Amino acid sequence: MTRGKSVRASERLPGHLIRRLHQISTLVFHRHVQQMGYDITPVQFAALDALGHNPKIDQKSLAQLVAKDRATLGTVVERLEQKGLVTRHISPTDKRARVLALTSDGECVLDELLPAIIALQTEILPGLTEEEYRQFIALAGKAIAAAPADEH
Repeated sequence: MTRGKSVRASERLPGHLIRRLHQISTLVFHRHVQQMGYDITPVQFAALDALGHNPKIDQKSLAQLVAKDRATLGTVVERLEQKGLVTRHISPTDKRARVLALTSDGECVLDELLPAIIALQTEILPGLTEEEYRQFIALAGKAIAAAPADEH
């Protein structure tokens, strides 16, 4: 089989393209957040954002909101707690569950980061027009919504 200068198969595979976009997204995110003086990962930001909209939820619910398994989310919450951004308390209704909330520092960090994170989104998808950007968001959301529940 001749391969020549044709397009590689992986360049047409959604999984490969999604992986590359994830790499770009992560690099852009880290660059901007570090320039602002913060040591926050994309998953930590997602957890802060979810807690900002859902105060006093348990770790299991937060894991579902940020699409991470409970063990990974436990590590994320532990780091956020060490940074003084999140508190974790035993649930009064279920002694096995931990209830989470943003600290005042966590609220301030979220308030400062959120506008910057929103602003950098177009940098993650360079070369797209505004309409193409909206289409990408709509199509990506549609694909996620159609995936089986245990995959998102």
